[in-house]
Amino acid sequence: MYAAIDDPYCYPGSTVLKNIPRIQDQAALDEFETAIVAQRSDEPLPRGRFSQHHYCAVHRHLFQDVYHWAGRFRTVRISKGGSTFCYPENIPAQIRRLFQELRQQRALQSLTRPEFLRSAAHFLGELNAIHPFREGNGRSQLAFVALIAAEAGHPLDLEKLVPEPFLGAMVASFHGDEEPLVGQLRILTG
Repeated sequence: MYAAIDDPYCYPGSTVLKNIPRIQDQAALDEFETAIVAQRSDEPLPRGRFSQHHYCAVHRHLFQDVYHWAGRFRTVRISKGGSTFCYPENIPAQIRRLFQELRQQRALQSLTRPEFLRSAAHFLGELNAIHPFREGNGRSQLAFVALIAAEAGHPLDLEKLVPEPFLGAMVASFHGDEEPLVGQLRILTG
């Protein structure tokens, strides 16, 4: 669970995020969100130029039935497991910087598999540290990187993803060690 202070995204007196169907029980919301996002994941994801606007469109596509703010940057500070993500006032500048780097790297096109894995791990780790949305960052990050990987000729097989080691690799990347994430992406492209 995320920690946020004075969170206007939540129903008063709770930690349940305000949502379109107005579910106020966390377990029921989790179940609804999982089902809807899985359904949306089976649909074609928005096409784009791998820009920040494209990334927001992917988040909006996945979460449009759950949250009114799907695809829009959060306005509150959040942390998880003792790690504080990018402050909301810094999100626009950090996202611009990261997507400018991606554009300069031609969306990781024409890279060998080892080069792609390193660059994709770095991009994914940086995007995770920014954590621009109030909820749904991990699923949006993976969907977006899968789009990049497919276009770059290194498709990800997300069926091979094992959540616990992948999450551990994401946490390690947050603390500056991208090698476990490179290893996890190697499994998904192998």
